[in-house]
Amino acid sequence: MQNSFEVEHRLGYRILRWILAVALVSGVVVSAIQVILDAQRVSRGLDSDAKQTIAMVKDAATQSVFSIDGELAQQVVDGLFAKEAVYMARIVHPDGDPLGDRSRPLQETAFRPVTDPIFDADRLYREPLFREGNPEDVYGFLDVHYDTAAAARTWLDRAAVTFASGIATALILGMVLFYVFHLLLTRPLLRIVNSVRQVDPAHPDDRLVTTPSGHQSDELGLWVNATNNLLVAIGDSQKRHREAEDRVSRLSRYDQLTGLPSRDTFMELLVRDIEDAARRNAQLSLIVCGIDDFKSVNEQCGFRSGDLILQTVADRLTNKLDNARFTIARLGSDQFVVVQKGLRDGFQAADTAERILACVNEPMLVEDQNISISATLGVALYPSDTSQADRLLQSAEQTMTLAKQNGHNHFQFYVASIDQEIRDRKQLEKDLSQALGYHQFHLVYQPQINLESKRVIGAEALLRWEHPTRGTVPPDFFIPVAEANGSIVEIGQWVLDQACWQAARWASDGSPLRIAVNLSAVQLRQESIVDDILDTLRRHKIPAGRLELEVTETSFMTNLSDAVAKLHRLNKAGISIAVDDFGTGYSSLTYLKQMPVQHLKIDKQFIRDLLVNEEDTRIANTIIDLGKSLNLSVVAEGVETAEQEYYLSQRGCKLAQGYFFSKPLPPREFETFVKGFHEQIVENNL
Repeated sequence: MQNSFEVEHRLGYRILRWILAVALVSGVVVSAIQVILDAQRVSRGLDSDAKQTIAMVKDAATQSVFSIDGELAQQVVDGLFAKEAVYMARIVHPDGDPLGDRSRPLQETAFRPVTDPIFDADRLYREPLFREGNPEDVYGFLDVHYDTAAAARTWLDRAAVTFASGIATALILGMVLFYVFHLLLTRPLLRIVNSVRQVDPAHPDDRLVTTPSGHQSDELGLWVNATNNLLVAIGDSQKRHREAEDRVSRLSRYDQLTGLPSRDTFMELLVRDIEDAARRNAQLSLIVCGIDDFKSVNEQCGFRSGDLILQTVADRLTNKLDNARFTIARLGSDQFVVVQKGLRDGFQAADTAERILACVNEPMLVEDQNISISATLGVALYPSDTSQADRLLQSAEQTMTLAKQNGHNHFQFYVASIDQEIRDRKQLEKDLSQALGYHQFHLVYQPQINLESKRVIGAEALLRWEHPTRGTVPPDFFIPVAEANGSIVEIGQWVLDQACWQAARWASDGSPLRIAVNLSAVQLRQESIVDDILDTLRRHKIPAGRLELEVTETSFMTNLSDAVAKLHRLNKAGISIAVDDFGTGYSSLTYLKQMPVQHLKIDKQFIRDLLVNEEDTRIANTIIDLGKSLNLSVVAEGVETAEQEYYLSQRGCKLAQGYFFSKPLPPREFETFVKGFHEQIVENNL
């Protein structure tokens, strides 16, 4: 367990405490020695002063005791009291009788309990009195008592100063030493520690310890270099250990032959993919791919060739489906599995299945042999088939096994109804791709009537498909398929070409009618669409004003700026622009303001219940009023009754089309209708 790196744990602060303690003790000891020495000096000074004082009065004191002159003795004694330290003095005979004496009380001070044990409360100095040359004959004694208080006070003041200055000096010196030590050792050590703490244990050689500035060549620099060498060695060891673990993990989690995830690893990935799809409320498909009759391939070409074939298939799948939306693995033997995430519908899964079949079917060169193989696929969908990972894989495997019983080189879905729907859709796509070449398409024309003049002013060209076995295929059924697979671009160009040819023919026959052609969103996104349309007009030699392009509200919302720019180019060339099925999409005034629109077409669902459904009537009225306010012509689609025609005419709707006037007609029948319609109008006016 790592200790917390707090202040009290740092080496520098521990050393500081020790330095201060040693400095304090040293200061106390040195100061104490100085004070003791000073006390001895003061004590000697007292003795010396007393001797000097006695020497000054000794002769007079001797004279007074020799002559037994009490008055002189008293004068000598009184003279001694000029000294502040003297508090008692006597001149006495040898028998002890005083000849002269005087005293005063000891000074009362607060520090006597401290100084008296050192210097004594008083000091007695006795000097024998004798005449010079005859020391054996002592005539008396001079006793002088010194009060040590004054000297002790001076000593005590000096002692306090000595102690304070000594301790302060020691502490200051200790702090200086600590600061020098901190600069030279503890701070560099702390920086080294912080650098070491930033080392990543998992990758110790990614960030080595930084050598403190100025310590590159001393012991700290050598220590850091040794530590870095150790970290590099540990990093190399860990790297080799991880590489070994990765190799072991890869051997256990990935197929050794193809490098793809193994079955167990795939199940872990599949569980995560399903959890992610559940969070996103998304779909995914699981496709099990089994190579057809792989046992025979091994027997005919050898097991080494079989391994090379499996590796080639794995490489092709990885290259064809190499993005985050696919998970690819090998289940074992001749089986592979592909998971497609972010699925829109089952048709997208079918497209992926066809891509897998195509990449497997491509011939491959294996050991100088051209080998062609095929595969059979089983497809299961999440969540429609099952929401459990193991059940999803099991469903796809079972479907693949059943599919192989019905033949090779195809795919089959787990649910029969979905499988049939997908097959019908794929067959429709195939038939649709051939319809144009087999001349199965033709155009019919629905007249557009001016409600004011009651004349046919144009026609909408509508595409029809006559399938050789299905019969007439409704546009609402095959147009979305054509838009999804992109074939609408070629089909749309054919429709435009046929409509322009027909408009040119009618014009040459004296009926210069405006022709309306639908322009799909896919066509509008083509870079060359403007040039293609203008080239078609020039080729058929019809004026641009005779062509009207109908676009739906949703066809240009994905890239509004690009669509608006293209429509502006077409409009500047003279082509009219109409918004078809208005009211069923975004119905935003924003794009109406930006787009070069001349006509609004009310969708037939609002006309069908006109005058019956109050809400539909209000919507139709709103669109008509909007067209008037924006100076746009409004075209009503799906007019089927005289009441609807009358109401629209009274509300100010300019143009209309629908079964009330005529159903969509082939060119010749259309010409007959126009002629008869106009003749009838003339007769009615007469």
